[in-house]
Amino acid sequence: MFEALDQLPITLKAWLVGLLPEAWQAVASPVLSAAALVGALAVLFALATWIERKGLGRLQNRYGPNRVGPFGLLQPLADGLKMLTKEDLVPRNADRVVHFLAPLAMVVPVLLAYAVMPFGRNLVAADFDAGLLFFFAAGSATELAVFMAGWSSRNKYSLLGAMRAIAQMISYEVPLVLSALTAVMLSGSLSLVTLVDHQAGYHGGWLARWHVFTPWGLAGFLLFLTAATAEANRSPFDLPEGESEIIAGHLVEYSGFKYALFFLGEYLGLFAASGLAITLFLGGWRAPLAGLNWVPSYLWFFLKLFGCLALFIWLRGTLPRVRTDQLMNLAWKFLLPLALINLFVAALWHLTAGWASVGGGLARWLVGGALLAIPYAVLGRALFSGPRRGPRVYRYAD
Repeated sequence: MFEALDQLPITLKAWLVGLLPEAWQAVASPVLSAAALVGALAVLFALATWIERKGLGRLQNRYGPNRVGPFGLLQPLADGLKMLTKEDLVPRNADRVVHFLAPLAMVVPVLLAYAVMPFGRNLVAADFDAGLLFFFAAGSATELAVFMAGWSSRNKYSLLGAMRAIAQMISYEVPLVLSALTAVMLSGSLSLVTLVDHQAGYHGGWLARWHVFTPWGLAGFLLFLTAATAEANRSPFDLPEGESEIIAGHLVEYSGFKYALFFLGEYLGLFAASGLAITLFLGGWRAPLAGLNWVPSYLWFFLKLFGCLALFIWLRGTLPRVRTDQLMNLAWKFLLPLALINLFVAALWHLTAGWASVGGGLARWLVGGALLAIPYAVLGRALFSGPRRGPRVYRYAD
């Protein structure tokens, strides 16, 4: 029964395809997969926005959505209807074609990245040998969308805001990719399905062999999450959003549904990055303990995804926004060196795989942990030992 429940989405899809004429089945199968994926992401996006607003309300001692529907559950629907009915304003001198395509360039590539994501056992739309490369190639199109939005608006503020956002996204994409390479080195494959299979089995017959339970895996996971937070413009790295306190950055000339599409793209990018972190370091759809394998695999994946979402909400509600110089220094002077050192630690972990004794395993942990902890302390001290700025002095005219 558990196997049937675990494979229920695949069985349901096969049944629906079997109802169609044989000539249509080859086309209907990928269409059904895409429709199910888009539908699930739409529900996840609506639910995530509600959870975030309610969670931030709890963290900040205020009410979240509580008027539209029970407990405000229909608030995402009301927001969607509002965005659909708002007037779409386009500047007179704007490049109308590029201005129209920019929101689509933000959303469509992110949706393509989900095609290689294994959501459960045998539950992947396309298992490419270079699935990780495809994921990063599709996700990197968001920088192009931001530049298209800023350039096509024919507004110097939108262009400057776009360049600031692009500088942030490109800077943090480097440690993001380098931290993911550690899992590739140890598994020997760029296929996301193979990366999940490499984490199969249990230590001592009960604890999962996830990459995060190794020194290089834990460091890679934390580096990946930090870079993904900045890549998705989430607090405390939400400088492009912070521009809305003065002007809306690259979105200053957008309104209505086009404006909403940019935020949809950011949320979908956050979900995709969280899903990739789960696939690379948290075992993907695999259970954390041997006795919990009876739970459907896709439920494990989405439980982990909601755990990552809760972490991002917690960070947004508690951490202050950093300055631009702090943002760039963190990427180039801290995350990038640590990601490179972590690659060396992962290689050392692979070369010492023959240390099968209890003492050998402990020595692997101590050496790997020391090689990461010492540079972390040194780089952190150097990062925060810059010139000290005194308190601001405000003077008023007589």
